[in-house]
Amino acid sequence: MAYPEDLLSTNEQVIVHSHPHFKMLIWPVFWLIVTVGLGVWLSTLTGGLATPWDNVALIAIAVVGVLLVCWLFLAPLIRWRTTHFIVTTDRLIAREGVIKRTGIDIPMTRINSVQFEHGLVDRIFGCGTLIIESASDEPLRFDDIPAVERVHTVIYREVNDNPYDDFGPADGHPQQRGRR
Repeated sequence: MAYPEDLLSTNEQVIVHSHPHFKMLIWPVFWLIVTVGLGVWLSTLTGGLATPWDNVALIAIAVVGVLLVCWLFLAPLIRWRTTHFIVTTDRLIAREGVIKRTGIDIPMTRINSVQFEHGLVDRIFGCGTLIIESASDEPLRFDDIPAVERVHTVIYREVNDNPYDDFGPADGHPQQRGRR
């Protein structure tokens, strides 16, 4: 889903729009599989119960299963889906939340430095942490950014806005990009 055009200023263009890396959904998917498997196993055990209690046990297993799936799978999935990291030609935008929506906009002119870090697991998945130092007191950390090195380079180039650091592959001439 693209960032809404009506929330952008005149001549502002979206360069990067991503959600956190899907690796943050590994544990929720694991708990979904465990919950469904445990629910199926427990429901097979209720076959030996007396007539009214087998239905009560199945309903109890279903209610607990639905609650666990909502808490351990659906909530993280919705949190992942509603978290956005956007880089435009003018600013860096981070938005998250459904009920309580939070966000931050950092103008490109206020960014002092851009760093990234990723350990072995992050490198395997192709993601990492982006660290932005701006005029604020402490650096801002954005975790699980997909293709963090590419995003780091894009932000660096937008902050410096030097047209001669982007050479085209064929003709050697600078590519047109950024604020013009």
